[in-house]
Amino acid sequence: MGKRNKKQETKKNNVLLYATAGILAVLIGTIVFIVAKPTSNVVAGEGELDEFAKCLTEQGAIFYGTEWCGFCQQQKTMFQESMQHINFIDCDQNRNTCQQEGITGYPTWKINGQLYPGMQQLTRLSDISGCELFA
Repeated sequence: MGKRNKKQETKKNNVLLYATAGILAVLIGTIVFIVAKPTSNVVAGEGELDEFAKCLTEQGAIFYGTEWCGFCQQQKTMFQESMQHINFIDCDQNRNTCQQEGITGYPTWKINGQLYPGMQQLTRLSDISGCELFA
């Protein structure tokens, strides 16, 4: 009986060890996901993109999204303080407008009458709109 109890105890210890390792992996992954910033995007500091954001708005660019959309939040983060100059339409508060414009996912940009679904790199927005990213 002693060997059987020892095997059962070893098995329980192994299960606890793997469970603990799994929980730690999930926690670390979550922290890395939350803290990590996208490396392929140009991210500006306070007001650094004011002229670019104003140009987008002057060109008639519209950013459609929602407050709960994670990719929309990432897109907003790219603009930081300059986001105040972007024409943003919250599709939760403006459902009819978004339906009329054919918005089916978030984020979606409308530039020069064409829809660009998905999060867009700032360089891509510059190319599409003709607005200079950094003057």
